Amino acid sequence: MFAIGNYFSHLIITENQKNFRKTLISMKNFLLSSVLLLLTVPLFADEPDTTATLTLDQLSAMIAYQAYIDSIAATINYTTESVTIGDDLATLNVPAGFRYIDGKDANKVLIEMWGNLPDQVESLGMLFPVDYNPNEDKPDGYAINITYIEDGYIQDEDAENIDYYDLMKDMKSDTEKESEARIAAGYDSVELVGWASTPFYDQTNKKLHWAKEVKFAGADENTLNYNILALSRQGYVKLNVIGGMNSLESIKEEIETILPSVVLNEGNRYADFNASTDNIAAYGIGGLIAGKILAKTGFFAVILAFLAKAWKIILVAFLALGGMFKKMFGGSQA
Repeated sequence: MFAIGNYFSHLIITENQKNFRKTLISMKNFLLSSVLLLLTVPLFADEPDTTATLTLDQLSAMIAYQAYIDSIAATINYTTESVTIGDDLATLNVPAGFRYIDGKDANKVLIEMWGNLPDQVESLGMLFPVDYNPNEDKPDGYAINITYIEDGYIQDEDAENIDYYDLMKDMKSDTEKESEARIAAGYDSVELVGWASTPFYDQTNKKLHWAKEVKFAGADENTLNYNILALSRQGYVKLNVIGGMNSLESIKEEIETILPSVVLNEGNRYADFNASTDNIAAYGIGGLIAGKILAKTGFFAVILAFLAKAWKIILVAFLALGGMFKKMFGGSQA
């Protein structure tokens, strides 16, 4: 049976971004409804509403935070040209219909805008559809985070013999056990629904992709966990799609464009493996898909459960820091 631990590591950015985006949406909706309410209060109230000043302070802090997010977005530089990623690791030929930001700007998005912790992110850059910006909400919007995992050369002899139906049964069983542990620890349950896209391995080009549908208790919609991998001499380049289930069809339409975009440079190619000097990974294709590391599972479980409820905590923090936001952005007391 394959270990499911690393399965959660594939999820962490997706779930972080999803919940942090929901926080911003909740704030925007609250902002709009509050403004409309405040506009109608004077028409019907016989006496002044003593809570209006507090509400306006709250709105001021929320507006300041949105301005802060927008100010970060304004500093991000996009390109559609081919770029080198990593230390001459690979060439990324930006696919048609996409644009690329480098690792520095990717960290702005992942950490400052989407709320990931710094030690969770080691990005080589991100791809965005040309019609999607990281500071906006779009139902089928998605982004692709690019990372490199150097676990050793992954032998692929098992690829042709994997029964993905049986593999999914094992993964579901492991997820159930992980979910029981989460519940016992006081966190929300998680369910592996199934394949959103069955794994496919291109033996010739050493490219692998698959997608899983995951359900977190209390979430409004299921989470999409889509991974695209290019095997290398010492590991693999991973393109992790950050989005919801409603972006699945868009990704499937673009997958044939995305797959050839990463080209390992000479010396880092899968074919460049040297058995006398290079390390071999402790897992094959099946283990890579199922997940291989149990040690980090508890950590990710805590983070995911926290973020599922985070919007309330974050909103309170924004309101408490309203004065600071005003100083930063020049806001005035209403």
